[in-house]
Amino acid sequence: MSNHKTNKFHIRKGDTVLVAAGNDKGKTGKVLEIIPEKYRAIVEGANIVTKHVKPSAANPEGGREETEAPIHMSNLALVDPASGNPTRVGRKLNDDGKLQRYSKKTGEFITNG
Repeated sequence: MSNHKTNKFHIRKGDTVLVAAGNDKGKTGKVLEIIPEKYRAIVEGANIVTKHVKPSAANPEGGREETEAPIHMSNLALVDPASGNPTRVGRKLNDDGKLQRYSKKTGEFITNG
């Protein structure tokens, strides 16, 4: 059971993030999936684990498969699309009166993509 009661995360699917802690510290990658219940994210090319797969009709050989494992979101920092540097994220109202994420470093709004 997670302590996080909100779905307002500082990173979203499709964002580019920097791994700030752990074995893959310093790597950057795209967020492939968010797991809200566990406050974790799967990042492309980071936290690679070897999984043993049983033979199946699709894969008659079976064998070992390398795949990305989830990383806790507290160990990820969003890479600011404008500057390319990691930044903290805040929320403020844009011109349309809609709450939107912004970079604490540059002050610019972050558009997903």
